[in-house]
Amino acid sequence: MTSEPILSQATEDRAFADLDSYQALAAKQQPTWLDTEALASAKSELASQPPLVFAGEVDQLRERLAQAARGEAFLLQGGDCAETFAGATADQIRDRVKTLLQMAVVLTYGASMPVIKVGRMAGQFAKPRSSDTETRGELTLPAYRGDVVNGYDFTPESRTADPQRLVRGYHMAASTLNLVRAFTQGGFADLRQVHEWNKGFVSNPANRRYESLAAEIDRAVRFMIACGADFSELRRTEFFVSHEALLLDYERPLTRIDSRTSLPYGTSGHFLWIGERTRELDGAHVEFLSKLRNPIGVKLGPTSTVDDALRLIDKLDPEREPGRLTFITRMGAGKIRDVLPGLLQGVKDSGALPLWVTDPMHGNGITTPTGYKTRRFDDVMDELKGFFESHREVGTFPGGIHIELTGDDVTECLGGSENIDEATLGTKYESLCDPRLNHMQSLELAFQVAEELKLAR
Repeated sequence: MTSEPILSQATEDRAFADLDSYQALAAKQQPTWLDTEALASAKSELASQPPLVFAGEVDQLRERLAQAARGEAFLLQGGDCAETFAGATADQIRDRVKTLLQMAVVLTYGASMPVIKVGRMAGQFAKPRSSDTETRGELTLPAYRGDVVNGYDFTPESRTADPQRLVRGYHMAASTLNLVRAFTQGGFADLRQVHEWNKGFVSNPANRRYESLAAEIDRAVRFMIACGADFSELRRTEFFVSHEALLLDYERPLTRIDSRTSLPYGTSGHFLWIGERTRELDGAHVEFLSKLRNPIGVKLGPTSTVDDALRLIDKLDPEREPGRLTFITRMGAGKIRDVLPGLLQGVKDSGALPLWVTDPMHGNGITTPTGYKTRRFDDVMDELKGFFESHREVGTFPGGIHIELTGDDVTECLGGSENIDEATLGTKYESLCDPRLNHMQSLELAFQVAEELKLAR
């Protein structure tokens, strides 16, 4: 038997000293922690906790994403806009996983290739804000930055950043991961069961347009059964977790140096991304994540240039390693066809091979006269189609989708087969930040994307 290599203290100290170069740079979107002693205590407690994910799992995801970058797999990434502590229940976690599994079956058939399943969960507790404060009447308080920082209730006590929430967020993430692993490894993900769920979706008269595709999948499953396919291997599935690496006071304490490679891994999640608001090349977030071995995502909005993309590649993926860097585009339905082809062509001409994924949610936000933040399902689908059209134009591979969704029957996005209108929004609007597609809208999106993927084959 061989034992796990043990790092010397000097090796670990050198690795962490290099990692901490970000501390000399500006870090945007960070809360103001008033109690510095409590913050130090919380960070120390996080640093002593077991990792949430392991280096070997991270390496496995990076290999899967490399397949997608080469056009051999497709990424499905989805989950809550911002997880809440109250929403980390077994039923809600199960329903989010179920929705992603249902979508993945449809996309796997449409793409005729493996679908990599990554949840926006077990760490998506923090959100960037457009303003540091919120004013209601004559009272101005700190903005709500997610449950891992402060509370949503508009009181001074609730809105004060509490470092102990960092520790609570860790434990919530651990509980979520425990359930995710149980659901995806214990038979809940059985291909036959997931397909039966989708048959229930298309039996709804509003979704009859997808009957043909569902029938094709049904014939494929029955063919596999008739051929004696080993369904014991199809009762479980790989499932990874991700979140925006926004709070450096959470991410840094959960970084570990791998004893095999002496390299730092962010063990708060398998896949970490940098948002549109924090992707400055001279900023702390890009510097910090450039040192981690995790696969890294970067959001690119409609003002992104080829030079932005190439400089981010040089910083985050200097070795040009497929699977290391994912660009998540969030252009808006009205801009994607004008902006994305040029970006794709410029990066293609450079010889780099990042994975290209679309986030059709964030560029399509609107606010109704009644004050609800929402998105139109048709706008989301239009941006998705623009993403596929742009890749066909340039000759690159549309490698995945990144969706804010829930497994619940909420009414937060307009349209879809349920015809949610402005009058209906208030009946079950539950998000504390951005609107999410509900269960039915998510499946409808999957069937429409599957049709696009069949065209791309």
